[in-house]
Amino acid sequence: MSVPAAFDYHRANTVDEAIALLKEYGDEAKVLAGGHSLIPAMKLRLSQPGHLIDIGRIAGLSYIREENGVIAIGALTNYTVLERSDLLKRYFPLIPEGTALIGDQQVRNRGTIGGSLAHSDPASDMPGIILALKGELVTQGPNGKRTIKADDFFIGTFTTALEPEEILTEIRLAIPAAHTGSAYEKLANKASHYAIAGCAAVITRGDDGTCSAASLAITGAAMQTTRASATEAALVGKKLDEAAVTEAASHAAEGLEIVSDIHGSKEYRAQMCAVVAKRAILRALERA
Repeated sequence: MSVPAAFDYHRANTVDEAIALLKEYGDEAKVLAGGHSLIPAMKLRLSQPGHLIDIGRIAGLSYIREENGVIAIGALTNYTVLERSDLLKRYFPLIPEGTALIGDQQVRNRGTIGGSLAHSDPASDMPGIILALKGELVTQGPNGKRTIKADDFFIGTFTTALEPEEILTEIRLAIPAAHTGSAYEKLANKASHYAIAGCAAVITRGDDGTCSAASLAITGAAMQTTRASATEAALVGKKLDEAAVTEAASHAAEGLEIVSDIHGSKEYRAQMCAVVAKRAILRALERA
């Protein structure tokens, strides 16, 4: 079994302490939350931090609560809590539904929503789900707090808008409009459960039965978690019968930097984007 390179371990008891440690050790430091992304990378020596800053036991960063029309989720909330949350099932069933597809029960018991978002693996499920839900991410650093829209947060593969000395502390989601439905579909790698191609869809029906709003995010197929803008544009204002959905979904891979590897060629992944997008849209419509 592979083992990590040597490192110094630091346990942060507060967000301020974690920020101070990040400031002290700079590029040599990595933040540990649940550990189910970082530890495997360290064991393979793909990541070799000199200092590991454990934030996993900071009090007050694990919660799901309603605040003035917004659902706030603490960054250290683990997947099992998300999956079982009645509040999320009521307002954002996309999150429990998508969470149930992540890894296995051991992963869901330890992995955290904030860790997944900060890691920004394009094959992970949670970044695409939060992007489709148009979430806002609250960070804290030496200069205080700031709020970043999900559209601006995911910059590339394993790259986000987080500054080197910042910690992701909260995810905020505005309660959706009436007649809004959502769904997540993915073609998963059978071993890892990561997405080869996936689509999170959030669809709102207008009073006249047309699509008044559409938000779609693609996971797994591209170099980064990204929005399926062409499909969104093809849905809004349309009466969404199966033919219209099929046409809109056919554009799901447009403008994306599709990856090619042992799990699928660019052409295969692009086609699978259309397939999972159609399935996600149709299921979201049923729920709208």
